[in-house]
Amino acid sequence: MIRHFLLIVVLLVPASVSAQGNPRSPTEVLSLEQAVALALENNRTVKNAGLEVSKAEDRLAVARTHRLPSVSFNAFSSLLLQRVDFTFKQGSLGASPFGTPNPAQDATISTPRTFNLFAYASVDQPLSQLYRINLSVRLSEVGRQLAGEDLRAQRQSVANDVKKAYFDVLQTQSALEATEKAIELYRELDRVTGEYVLQLVALKSQGLEVKTRLAKAEYDALTFQNALSSQKERLNQLLGRAITTEFRVNPIPEMSPFEMDLAAAQGRAREQRPEVREARLKLKQAELDRRVKKSEFIPDISLSYRFISPFGIEFLPKNISAAGLFLSWEPFDWGRKRRELAEKAKTQKQADNGAEDAEALVLLDVNTRFRKLQEARALLRINELNQETDREKLRVTSNRYSQKAALLDDVLQAQAGLAQSNNQYRQALATFWTAKADFERAVGEDQ
Repeated sequence: MIRHFLLIVVLLVPASVSAQGNPRSPTEVLSLEQAVALALENNRTVKNAGLEVSKAEDRLAVARTHRLPSVSFNAFSSLLLQRVDFTFKQGSLGASPFGTPNPAQDATISTPRTFNLFAYASVDQPLSQLYRINLSVRLSEVGRQLAGEDLRAQRQSVANDVKKAYFDVLQTQSALEATEKAIELYRELDRVTGEYVLQLVALKSQGLEVKTRLAKAEYDALTFQNALSSQKERLNQLLGRAITTEFRVNPIPEMSPFEMDLAAAQGRAREQRPEVREARLKLKQAELDRRVKKSEFIPDISLSYRFISPFGIEFLPKNISAAGLFLSWEPFDWGRKRRELAEKAKTQKQADNGAEDAEALVLLDVNTRFRKLQEARALLRINELNQETDREKLRVTSNRYSQKAALLDDVLQAQAGLAQSNNQYRQALATFWTAKADFERAVGEDQ
C-alpha cells in the first residue's frame, strides 16, 4: 500500500507545466503555426484588408485608362418650342450667269414645330497631359503598395493576437493538467491518511486537512476548466471558425535566431515592419503628388476629333466633322497653383520627417521588446530551478512519511511549496510567451 502511494507521488507530481499530448483526448491538436495560418486565411478583418488591396488595384487600373483616347457620344432629342426660319434676302447669294439676282426674291426655309435630334461625338487623345497622367498612375501604384502594407500590418496584428490567445489557452491547459494530477495525488493521500487514522497513526484533523486540500484542488480544476472554455472560444473567433470547435494546443516552438541577436532583429525590423515601409511609401507619395501639382503649369494639348449631326432642322448640313489640336491653358490663376505647390512641398517635408521618426520608433520598440524577452527568459530559468527543487523536496518528504520518519504536515507543506512553484513557473512562462509574441511583432514577422 505504501509503495503504491509512493509510486503515485513520484509519477503524478507534475514534471512540467508544458502542455503534453493527451492520448485519451480524441479532439484536434492545434499547433501554433496551424492557428496563425488559419487566422490569416479566415479572419474577417484580414479579409477586409485584402479587399482594400483589391480595391486599390482597381483604382490603379482606372488611372491607366486615362492614357487612352476618351470617346464620348451625346444625343439631344427635343420638341421645337417655335418654328425655325432661315430667310435669304434677294441677291444675298450673288447673281446668276444671266445677271439676275440670286435668289430672285426674298426666300424663307422653315422648320415647323416638330421633334428633332442633335447627335454629337468627340474623340480626344491626351498629348501633353500624358506626363501628368503617368505621374498619377505611379501615385496609384504607391496607393496600392500602401494598401498592401496595411494588409501586412493587419496580418501581423492578428497573428500577435492569435499567439497571445494561444498562449493563454496553453497556460490554462497546463494549469488544469497540473491540478488534475494534484487531485489524483490528494485522493491517494486521503486514502492512505484515512487508513492511518483508523490505525491511530494519524489524527482525524490531519485527515480533514487532506480532504480540505482535495476540495480546494477540485475547485481550482473547475475554475481552470471554465477559463479554458472561454479562452478557446476567443481563439476560435480569431481563427474565423465556430467558437464551439473543440481542440487542444501544443507547447511553444523553440526560439528563433532573431531572439538572440539584437542587430539581426533590428535589420529585420527595418525591412519588415509595415510602419517603416508605409512611412517610406508616404514620402514617395508626397513627392509624386507635388510633381503632379507642378505639372498643372503645362498647357493641356490633345489630338481631337469632333462630329455633329443635326436631324430635323431644314437647311443645316447633316454631317459636320473636324480634326485638329485642342489647347486648354489657364495662364492667370492669381497665384493659386503656386500656393498649392508650396503646400505639397511642405507635405513632402512632413513625410520625410515622418519616415525618419517611424524608423527610430521601430528600433526603439525592437530594443525594448528584446530586453523584456531577455528578462523573461532569465526569470523562467529561475522558476524552472525552483520547481525542480520543490519537486525533489516533495519526493524526499514523501519517502520519509512512508517510513513514518516525517509528519503529514511536512508532506502537505512540501506539496504546497511545489504548487506555489508550479504557479510561479506558469506565470513566468506566460510572461515569456507574451514577450516572445511582442518581440516577433516588433521584428515584423507575419507568422
